[in-house]
Amino acid sequence: MADKLKFDLVSPERLLFSEQVDMVTVPGTEGEMGVLAHHAPVMTTLRPGIIRIESDGKETGVFVWGGFAEVNASGLTVLAEEAMPMDEINLDDLGQRIKNLEEDVADFEDADRKEDAADRLWHVRQMFEAARRG
Repeated sequence: MADKLKFDLVSPERLLFSEQVDMVTVPGTEGEMGVLAHHAPVMTTLRPGIIRIESDGKETGVFVWGGFAEVNASGLTVLAEEAMPMDEINLDDLGQRIKNLEEDVADFEDADRKEDAADRLWHVRQMFEAARRG
């Protein structure tokens, strides 16, 4: 039996995941990174994307909006800016959020508010595309 990796996924709202797993793939800003037990220590920032958690032949996905990942002797810890399990994502709701944010971007005259809405729109579009692909 292969060694397991201790994996913790924390968002500002809650601890989303804390288990021993086979492998985790994280969306690092420099590219996808697969982490197994005994991985070399590393720290990276995350881009919006899906964390894929593999354990006992099953895969679970969690969409993250960014954050940090740290691998050390204890395992892998991800501190996500925002995270949502893929099975909780509703494409219709995301489509409506995209429409609302597109209107906000078009309507805001204040440059800072427009920029914030455009950034949020980009992230929601990333989440929508990731959920659509599965």
